[in-house]
Amino acid sequence: MPRRARRHHGLRRGRAVLLAVAGSFLAVTMAAGTASAAVVPAPAPARLVSTNPADQTPHAKDGEVRAFAEIGNVVYVGGTFTQVKEASATTWTPRSFLFGYDRTTGALATSFAPVLDGAVNTLVVSPNGYLIVGGAFKNVNGVARRNLVALDPATGQTVASWVGRSDGGTVRDLALHGNSLYVAGAFSWINGTAHSGLARVNASTGAIDPTFVVDATVGRHDTAFYVWTIDVAPDGRTLVAGGNFMQVNGASRNQLALVDLSGTPTLLDWSTEKYVPPCAAPTTFVHYVQDVSFSADGSYFIVGSNGGAGWPAAYCDALVRFETADRGSNLLATWVNFTGNDTITSIEVADGVVYLGGHFRWLNNPNASDRAGNGAIDRLGVGAVNPATGMPLNWNPRRTAGAALPPGAVNWDSAVPVLWRGSDGIYFGQNSDGMGNEYHGRLGMFPLAGGRSVAPRNPPTVTDGFLYLGTANGQLSKVAFDGSAVDAATVTATSQPNFTRAGASWRVADRIYWAHTVSGTPSGSRIDVSTFDGTTVGAPWEASGYNDWYNATAMTGAFFLNGRLYYTRSGSSALYYRYFEIDGGYLGATEFTLPTQGLSWSGVRGMAWVNGNIVYGATDGRLRSVPFDPTTAPAVDGAAAVVLAQRSSALNWSTSTMFFSAQ
Repeated sequence: MPRRARRHHGLRRGRAVLLAVAGSFLAVTMAAGTASAAVVPAPAPARLVSTNPADQTPHAKDGEVRAFAEIGNVVYVGGTFTQVKEASATTWTPRSFLFGYDRTTGALATSFAPVLDGAVNTLVVSPNGYLIVGGAFKNVNGVARRNLVALDPATGQTVASWVGRSDGGTVRDLALHGNSLYVAGAFSWINGTAHSGLARVNASTGAIDPTFVVDATVGRHDTAFYVWTIDVAPDGRTLVAGGNFMQVNGASRNQLALVDLSGTPTLLDWSTEKYVPPCAAPTTFVHYVQDVSFSADGSYFIVGSNGGAGWPAAYCDALVRFETADRGSNLLATWVNFTGNDTITSIEVADGVVYLGGHFRWLNNPNASDRAGNGAIDRLGVGAVNPATGMPLNWNPRRTAGAALPPGAVNWDSAVPVLWRGSDGIYFGQNSDGMGNEYHGRLGMFPLAGGRSVAPRNPPTVTDGFLYLGTANGQLSKVAFDGSAVDAATVTATSQPNFTRAGASWRVADRIYWAHTVSGTPSGSRIDVSTFDGTTVGAPWEASGYNDWYNATAMTGAFFLNGRLYYTRSGSSALYYRYFEIDGGYLGATEFTLPTQGLSWSGVRGMAWVNGNIVYGATDGRLRSVPFDPTTAPAVDGAAAVVLAQRSSALNWSTSTMFFSAQ
């Protein structure tokens, strides 16, 4: 099964075969204003690697690590370094641009000794076992091999019969599917054949594929054109390319393009204008797209960028998700996670997680520039997000060595050029030496061992259960509910001393989340969490330390579904949502308005999601239900609302504290 082997400082990967704020106008999802409801991804099971980097990984002393590949127990490392050493060694060994080591012991592969005269940007392993190297070199092992070469992985000797060549410029990225090797970079010729920035060769022989005629041309801001990053969908049917180009095969494609590979390669009718507007000074950021990565099923791809200021008009310094099947122009991302003007240099989608690296300091930070704004989540240079929502997961190793940094080493610098999923974890290459509060000179690995699973959580999916209503401070009334009617004869009230000063509440799995009035916080409130077994609300704890900026008590009703917190708020007649990451309890920094009609949400008091319907109370004391489908527009049609219960002496459905539970 192909795996990607990666490069980069904007120079990167290929695939390696393993042999043997309320009212905020900026986005953490889609664009500002009314959100598109066409795609609502549901969170799926995921597996996070450990935050503790492996101890046996060797160090590089200088430069940066840009690429990894793996054959058996040997990991190959490419970049711009000149010296390396084993983790326990006291002296450095000369190794320029490329070396190998045993991933189980950390021992350097002394028999693998290629000699290159320039940077290695990308590595892949061919189906017949060659290590294919792309970069900015002219000679390999004393023989002219410009920017592209195949090596014997045991010795590092050049495979003379492999005929692939770049006849100028540089090779920045490689991507492998089957026996098709896709080459990207700043070149105009491959194997003596005219190709602008993109080409396809036979991975086993290096021979050019004449059927692949896809040329990226016209560089931005009067610079030379190049393709900076590519990836191929796991089924081999789609290629995504990013770079500083403005045209592909004569059609307008600014920095990002999709190519259909299912037959004769053809440019797809897919384009976005979100990388067209200027971010910061053009001379500083010639292009913004730094990295691309497909999901395991190929249904979406992730893009990471730099660029500085310029959002929300452009996706500057942002992580975004696009849907592969979308077609047309001016396409918008499914979600956008802004860093607050800090660069993302690498991404890797693996095991249901999007990993990203760079010199960012925060994620979920659209509301400030070069500082933590409302909603910002601390993530120093490396992070992981939920691919369904773009929200950070509770995974935060941080790019720092703390007191472990040796003399002369650099704690953290501008780039993590590569993240790569190897057989045993997520490998990282950087241009500094700190990770996970440990010394890791220029490279390291977060192991799968010691990681954890992340299970998606949702409200109860049953129809029969109970509605709980806050009838007094610290008191809950419970009434049987079958999805269409309440049984007033079953009403019971219980004292809940842990549930005082509660506002809008919502049930997720075995817990309830609730708005809590708390003095001393910036907003005077916070989101708390309690266990709930159908009888007792457990002692509350704060959902996270990042949400007290938001005035949660302004919500007049709320429910959670598939990574989104839907809510109404005081003084407004709209239905809103923010992303809410259960793994960590993080609230999205951006408020979105859901398209609805025929229902004034200003009168809603308390909500719950029950079997595809919003069950809600109102200021008139009645309980109602209306069908809900966030993938349609409108998501709610008030004409379909029905009354489920009248106001009574026992149940007045006019409080924001309401939730549904199977217990």
